[in-house]
Amino acid sequence: MAGRRALVLGGGGPLGSAVLEHLLASHRFSRVGVLAQRSLQPALRGLEPVADDDPQALARFGADTALIVFDRERRANGREAAFVRLQPAELPARATQLRAAGVRALLVVMPHAPALLPQALKAGLATLDEGAVAALDFEQLVFMRMSQTGSGDDGALRSPAQRLAAWMLSQLHWMIPQREQPVRSATVARLAAAIAVALPSAPRGTRVLPHEWLWLAAQGQDAESLAARWLAGEAPPLSAPAARQRW
Repeated sequence: MAGRRALVLGGGGPLGSAVLEHLLASHRFSRVGVLAQRSLQPALRGLEPVADDDPQALARFGADTALIVFDRERRANGREAAFVRLQPAELPARATQLRAAGVRALLVVMPHAPALLPQALKAGLATLDEGAVAALDFEQLVFMRMSQTGSGDDGALRSPAQRLAAWMLSQLHWMIPQREQPVRSATVARLAAAIAVALPSAPRGTRVLPHEWLWLAAQGQDAESLAARWLAGEAPPLSAPAARQRW
């Protein structure tokens, strides 16, 4: 669609930066913005900073599609510090800002531990915050919950009890079905960008991406085809592996 504009909130970490790269590489958006907390010269050609401290910046940019990415911090250089890094508690407020600025389609990428969610929540809204975002009446709303592998940057801040609890939870890895094992950020970013591109042709609604589709993307299947098939209501094909346990 000519003239489409996409905005990424949370573009500083490894996942967020990969999402930006795939959106730019798609050439399906006339402008791709990233929410920034200070001025910067983007390293990616075609990337446009949108100032978080300017109340009118979102409306001026005029995004029709936005992606909120909850990502782990990356300290490789100072450039990432210029991008706004969101906390999960900010989700309802940020979504409200975007809706008020005219955003019609929103894709939220968040970490989670899929084996710890009740089955009903894997295909539905998992928290009251997600429900509040759904109530904002976006034309298109998508939640992508990728498997949480841990950020690795807060171990020093944990108490011994917290570290023990984290280790015990990490052992659940061996009981997570293969199709729900963590996938690489590059895979998530590729599929997220493909979904963002395809959203205008999909029926209006709120959706939660089943992890089976992420697994298929991780096997090298074409992300645009997967996004189109999922948005059209197709069930995951039988090539997705049956749930297995390793003991």
